Amino acid sequence: MDKNSIMGLSIIGLIIIAYSIYTQPSVEEVNAAKMRRDSIERVQTLAKEAAIVAEQKNQIVIPDSTTEISDSVKVELEKQKFGDFASASQGVEQILTLENNLVKVSLSSKGGKIKSVQLKDYKTWDGRPLYLMNNDSNVFNLSLSAQNRIINTEELYFTASGTAGSKNSVNLRLPAGDKKYIEFAYSLPENSYMVNYQVNVVGLEDVIAQNSSFINVDWKDIVTQQEKSITNERAATSIHYRFTDEEVDYISETKNEKKDLKTRVQWIAFKQQFFSAVLISDQSGFESPTVETKSDENSKQIVKEMTAAFSLPYDRKPVQTYNMQFYFGPNNYQDLKKIDNLHLEKLIPLGWGIFGWVNRFLVIPTFHFLDGFNMNYGLIILILTILVRIIILPLTYGSFKSQAKMKVLSPEMAEINEKFGSDPMKKQQETMALYRKAGVNPLGGCIPGLLQLPILIAMFRFFPSSIELRQQSFLWAHDLSTYDSILDLPFHIPAYGSHVSLFTLLMTVSTIIYTKMNMQMTAATNPQMKWMMYLMPILFLGFFNNYSAGLSYYYFLSNVIGFGQQYLFKAFLDEDKIHAQIQENKKKPVKKSGFQARLEQMAKERNAQVGKRK
Repeated sequence: MDKNSIMGLSIIGLIIIAYSIYTQPSVEEVNAAKMRRDSIERVQTLAKEAAIVAEQKNQIVIPDSTTEISDSVKVELEKQKFGDFASASQGVEQILTLENNLVKVSLSSKGGKIKSVQLKDYKTWDGRPLYLMNNDSNVFNLSLSAQNRIINTEELYFTASGTAGSKNSVNLRLPAGDKKYIEFAYSLPENSYMVNYQVNVVGLEDVIAQNSSFINVDWKDIVTQQEKSITNERAATSIHYRFTDEEVDYISETKNEKKDLKTRVQWIAFKQQFFSAVLISDQSGFESPTVETKSDENSKQIVKEMTAAFSLPYDRKPVQTYNMQFYFGPNNYQDLKKIDNLHLEKLIPLGWGIFGWVNRFLVIPTFHFLDGFNMNYGLIILILTILVRIIILPLTYGSFKSQAKMKVLSPEMAEINEKFGSDPMKKQQETMALYRKAGVNPLGGCIPGLLQLPILIAMFRFFPSSIELRQQSFLWAHDLSTYDSILDLPFHIPAYGSHVSLFTLLMTVSTIIYTKMNMQMTAATNPQMKWMMYLMPILFLGFFNNYSAGLSYYYFLSNVIGFGQQYLFKAFLDEDKIHAQIQENKKKPVKKSGFQARLEQMAKERNAQVGKRK
């Protein structure tokens, strides 16, 4: 441990301490979480005590299914179970509808919940109407403690009131006595995917238990298959949430996971590959949610089961109102970005860091500009590829020129290898000296390639998540957002699949040819590296075979344009002139940089140590 190591470790320790202090919950958040836990514990305790008392006094009798009981007994049983809400325990389910030009929302009088949401402008991959939430696959329940019992709204029947006949608004009430009720008010504006949702708790300060300070909410949805590839759809489906400090996070898409969030969130999203159902708080947020996803990889229909449980603070006011909104709609970046500065556009996985910047500020604006001309999306991808290739043209040319210089030096490199093959250190010194004399940067061919990498990865993120490509056909591909198939195999090939994607085959073949062309421009390439460069496209063949056809099509076009650029560069670059220029550079005095001098000094010291040991 020297002085620098001690200083470094001390700084790291201070950073960890400062970060832990900064991220620890505030006193208010700790107290709120404690109140919530205490409230839940009290509710559970009261429920157990009530069950024991009822059992001791034989107040509640659960009749056998074959036993006939009188109406008066039924009423008494319902009163014991539901208390002041007993009058709503019996009823007939009614379906009420909100509708505009984009969405059709069906509401159920049982539980007062949203029963189904149909997106009118979209279909499933096999042509059926597309529903984000469908019938009994979803749950939205408010749970509260009242008179030694737990009341769940999903078990009770609401009655329509107020503007129930309106096409754009519906009020549903759950009565608990004279001027006592819970009301769900829904409204759907025109030309919008947003559903306004208001919960009014009126006159229940004497009904809800005195020691209860929260109303618990359970939200659940079982997502069924909507896209052609359920594997890709499952890999893109998860729960996202935004903390009140604007940070957006999510739980794993690739495994079953449960998270207990320790603070408030502004919204919770059940995010699918191309569509999302989002619950948004207009107030202080949802208190300490628990979110969970489950999936069965063997299921052929169910994509994933998503659950969110959270609390709404109850302050025992005569009228307490909770204002919320639902978003039921497509994951369209431009449209989500316009929604009230909620950062819903972060539901779309554009990549982190520089990859996301490339998508946000280059790819998406260009794509939507071209989309305004109402062209086929295959042509839009072609134009986009050409524009990207033009942007990176200086980098591509620099890489090609550097490879040409290395090719010219290959005879001299061979001589060095033959002369100093048994002395790696000496061979390295002579090689670096040759590069300096010739004025050649050995990394000149690599650096331009690395600078192009953010665009390649940005495209890898953009195409599979772009809803604009969904169900858009081009040539033999019926849907550019998923795989194209020219042949369905009667068997499954491990790591490949049971179909043949032509765009993926074209991309793979063109990549191998492009690699071979680059190899011809590279001097003294390691044979093992050559095999690795040829093997990589084949290894990726199985992965891309089940991926977006639009992405494979883009990479194929990029390779084809790359061929044309290479032939064009060859016409402008004369290897004889390059060789003459290198020979002239050798005659000039070589100026060493400080870094090169240090490297040489280290090499000399290393050789001296080796000599001493010998």
